[in-house]
Amino acid sequence: MVGGGPAGLMAAEVLARAGVAVTVHERMPSVGRKLLMAGHGGLNLTHTEDRGPFLARYGDSADRLAPMLDVFGPDDLRDWCAGLGEPTFVGSSGRVFPQAFRATPLLRAWLARLTELGVTVRTRQRWTGWAPDGAGLRFLDREGVLSDITPDVTVFAPGGASWPQLGSDGGWVGPFGERDVAVAPLRPANVGVRVGWTETFADRFEGTPLKHLSLAVRGHHGPPVRGDAMVTRSGLEGGPVYATGAAIRQALDAGRCVLEVDLRPDLTVAQLTDRLRRRRPKDSASSWLRRSLALDPVAIALLRESGGGAVPDDPATTAALVKAVPVPVTGTMPIEEAISSAGGLAWSEVDVSLMLRRLPGTFVAGEMLDWEAPTGGYLLQASFSTGVVAARGALAWLGRGPAR
Repeated sequence: MVGGGPAGLMAAEVLARAGVAVTVHERMPSVGRKLLMAGHGGLNLTHTEDRGPFLARYGDSADRLAPMLDVFGPDDLRDWCAGLGEPTFVGSSGRVFPQAFRATPLLRAWLARLTELGVTVRTRQRWTGWAPDGAGLRFLDREGVLSDITPDVTVFAPGGASWPQLGSDGGWVGPFGERDVAVAPLRPANVGVRVGWTETFADRFEGTPLKHLSLAVRGHHGPPVRGDAMVTRSGLEGGPVYATGAAIRQALDAGRCVLEVDLRPDLTVAQLTDRLRRRRPKDSASSWLRRSLALDPVAIALLRESGGGAVPDDPATTAALVKAVPVPVTGTMPIEEAISSAGGLAWSEVDVSLMLRRLPGTFVAGEMLDWEAPTGGYLLQASFSTGVVAARGALAWLGRGPAR
């Protein structure tokens, strides 16, 4: 096993339960570091959304991940948590959390279970590629000593390239490329975007939330995404930004990306126009917008940003602007600051059991595969699910049972 994150540890558990001797090789001083970081403010494990919209969160990879979510889905994940003594609860948004809320108790119970199952964990072991014979795996330890091992079966789950300080640095891409395995470039996902705010706007509103809005990417046909976004010194971040990440990257690749921010998604242009027509003669632009539409200072300032400091006097023009404030995006924040990464090992390189077609007996799982999803429990769910599928495929390869 290469990688001690959620996908790797789940695969290790499935294999060990079947009586396979498992050794997890992790390059960091301890396993589960990204899980702990993800759970710092509450470990969002999965989501209770209906199957259709749940699968849609995975975009182009939905069809590939659907059967894996059938093998190990949200209910299975909740049962697994309960079996560790960490029952779950559903938040008001439909997100699922462990009763303890944070990740530490769950990870501690999980590692205790793995120990009972006989799983060996070797830390500070960096996988550097295959041995000269093409079969063995080569590892470099903290003292710089190389060692080769030749397992009966291998499951890779080293992660993508986000939060590299926690272990997933994308170092596996080179060795896989040398074996002619196709890998799509790793790119930031669930990450903030860069916007060229004026200094006045950035000084005043850095760290201020834009609440109850919806976002869409101009020219993209997907539905707008609702939620709250946060103004940063250099741009925007938050759930709606993350959820439109793929469309943002596509627009940037095409040469231009403009976010359209709907500051009042529950009202139509006609309704907004009607309200704005009730302007009193003594109202300033800010008072007019605040009284008529209940816009807060940051929303009003965003309108001014889009118009070079001014707000149109015409009610219909202003209403249309409120429904689609143009925010030009100049780029995304770097992958080191991303919650997850897009790109990875191409689906065409693996079979239904996640075995590499070019390297029989080698299975892959987790974020190293070419899929992405927004935050909200979808990332962890797919990581766990692919870990289970890869482990069952490995068991079938070993003759320990079908890849079910």
